[in-house]
Amino acid sequence: MPVKLFDCVELTCVKIIIYYHMIAIVDYGMGNLRSVEKGFQKVGIDVKVTNRPGDIESAAGVVLPGVGAFKDCMRELQNLDLIDAVVAAINKGKPYLGICLGLQVLFSESEEFGKCRGLDIFRGKVVKFDFNSQLSTLKVPHMGWNALNIKKDDNPLFNGIPDKCYFYFVHSFYVAPDDASIVSTTTDYGIEFTSSVRKDNIFAVQFHPEKSQAMGLQVLRNFGAIVAGR
Repeated sequence: MPVKLFDCVELTCVKIIIYYHMIAIVDYGMGNLRSVEKGFQKVGIDVKVTNRPGDIESAAGVVLPGVGAFKDCMRELQNLDLIDAVVAAINKGKPYLGICLGLQVLFSESEEFGKCRGLDIFRGKVVKFDFNSQLSTLKVPHMGWNALNIKKDDNPLFNGIPDKCYFYFVHSFYVAPDDASIVSTTTDYGIEFTSSVRKDNIFAVQFHPEKSQAMGLQVLRNFGAIVAGR
């Protein structure tokens, strides 16, 4: 049966809207990209895993996830010509969500395996948990469920997330921002460390929302709403 013109127009509009709100998940060969992709898909958000600078430039929002070493992350981003695309997206005001390494690389440098320069979007360092001088049973990496201490109540990434809610962490290093005003949440693990930051269109978390069950999915849902302008 022939498709009515009205139906074609309606379908085309839907496709345009989906493309307009497309979120690019940056693939630089490290991290659990498919888990992040599936997390977004589970809450009905259109995403594309990509290592193409053009896809990042055309996307409405950018997600940079990752696990592993800071230096390796920066090297792979450089090798794939993705650094300029990611920085340009941030500078254009596109919503950015950094997860784990995607948070850490926003900072000036990391101490991991010798000093390594980051994207320098935020001033500060990435430093290692060091409990050697303490009578402590805490282990590194910090791995497992831990609570967020919400410092700002105006961060839309945490809409519907109560204070002291638990999320899943896996990391040996944490960010130490020079500017305390960007700190959105902290978490206690021997010390009180920064577990998320927010400034303007930049949102980044040390924990893994894709591994954090219902509350983690709420964070991904909230980022989708930010990208869609709701």
